[in-house]
Amino acid sequence: MSADQYRIVFDGELVAGVSPDTAKSNLIRLFKCDAGKIERLFGHGSVQIKRDLSAREADRYLQALHRAGVQARKEPESAKGFTLAIAEYAPAQPSDAPVITEQMACPKCGHTQPAAIECCSCGIVIQKYLARQALQGETSAQSHSTAHPYAPPRAEVGEPPAEYSELKVFTIHGRIGRLRYLAWSMALMAAALGLLLASGMTFAASTVLGVILTGVFGIGFLLVSIQIGVQRLHDVGWSGWFMLLYLVPIIGTVFPLVVLLMPGNAGPNRFGPPQPPNSRAVKILAALWLLVPVVAILTAIVLPTHQ
Repeated sequence: MSADQYRIVFDGELVAGVSPDTAKSNLIRLFKCDAGKIERLFGHGSVQIKRDLSAREADRYLQALHRAGVQARKEPESAKGFTLAIAEYAPAQPSDAPVITEQMACPKCGHTQPAAIECCSCGIVIQKYLARQALQGETSAQSHSTAHPYAPPRAEVGEPPAEYSELKVFTIHGRIGRLRYLAWSMALMAAALGLLLASGMTFAASTVLGVILTGVFGIGFLLVSIQIGVQRLHDVGWSGWFMLLYLVPIIGTVFPLVVLLMPGNAGPNRFGPPQPPNSRAVKILAALWLLVPVVAILTAIVLPTHQ
């Protein structure tokens, strides 16, 4: 055995701040083996993880293990001492006459085979593949890019963001598209017309009651209109305060067309995810707006003839 060959030995010591469960989980991903084999690394004294490495390869291997949360060390192959070999699931086995005859798993494809230099399934040289992965991991850590295969997860695990926003009419939060804006406005107009007729009928019984109901219905109509308009502005990516442009002379006459025709953001924006796909009812209600000019023209023609 040449003097510049080293082996990696693990005594069960962990990196400060890393729990045993976290270290074991990281080692399972590193060696691609089951939990039972990783448990053998702990509580058995010195364990030989890798052998026949050059000084540079041994240093890279130690860095990969350190990122996994364990403190290992390198020893010259000439050093004596009892170790427990785990080459059956180590990422590489360089010698033609392996120390053990148990199985190993390829770190790339996961193929299980007797310990060997190359994977008989994908053909990689396992030791070189492991060294290349360790080098890529170092580069990723220095550039603060995405985590490499040996690193523990850095991002907080949580529920994925919603694909679509929740539809609510009576709120200034959320987003709606152009068709749903037309559909909700049509439903609001129909409801307002019905309530206006109901309040008009109360004038026969009490003028005061009729005025009160008409005022309440008018305020309610205005508030819901603002809520729907704000949600439409959110879909474009604009703040709801743009509704104040309705009060500006000249601009207030053009702004409704902008709100109606401006396409919304295709993906999520600062106001949340996009709206769900338009249902058939939404499309039908939106299409009813095409009847409004027709009814207006017919009314303008019919009323003078009756007078």
